[in-house]
Amino acid sequence: MDFSTLQPGQLTIGASDFDARPMTYVESGQRLGYEPDVARAVCAQLELTPVWLNLPMEQFYAKLQAQQCDIVWFNQAITDERLTHSRFTRPYGIFNEAVIVRADSSIHTAADLSGLKLGGLADSTNIELGEQWGDVELVPFPGSDRVLPEMLAALRAGEIDALVDDELVLITAAAADPSLRLAFTVASRHRFAIALHPDSTGLLTALNQTLDQLAADGTLAKFWHQWIPWQPFPFT
Repeated sequence: MDFSTLQPGQLTIGASDFDARPMTYVESGQRLGYEPDVARAVCAQLELTPVWLNLPMEQFYAKLQAQQCDIVWFNQAITDERLTHSRFTRPYGIFNEAVIVRADSSIHTAADLSGLKLGGLADSTNIELGEQWGDVELVPFPGSDRVLPEMLAALRAGEIDALVDDELVLITAAAADPSLRLAFTVASRHRFAIALHPDSTGLLTALNQTLDQLAADGTLAKFWHQWIPWQPFPFT
């Protein structure tokens, strides 16, 4: 395949150390989860060494456009706005969003959020979803690598009444803390994919061909069932 990367033999990945398990997280210096496993499989096929950069999430696309990383690969949904400045591979997952609340909360639907404080990651598809729910006070949190624990702490402390985020992340958070529960899920079916600089045509083709191969040979399904066993694999 005819492609180039910033450093020969290396794929520089813009990401975050933000704990978004089961999708991605860092533990004892190791990057684990569905995304890193897929990334390592892709790099093995392309004979590249993956190198992750821990970036503030709000800098992902600025760093990509400045060509300080080859790709952004971190829970990135394909959106119309992002397509104005970046290119995306085929999706490697399709995901919904959800709202988590305190276990004793009376919130069960989006209508129940009226007049209440809803937290979410700033400049995300999650906070955009909250904007559709009318009379809700949105509380955006900046995207540090500690943002999920910070948002969950604010929820437990009553500083916000609910939190909107990717469903997988919130399922894991609710399972780990009986003081919280998932209030409802929104079938947004966001396509998560790898973002590239518009000029990275060769690399885009190589990544798409490799993802297609990993889907065809069952590798994507294997990692999906390992990390996300409660959700059906979205590609057949």
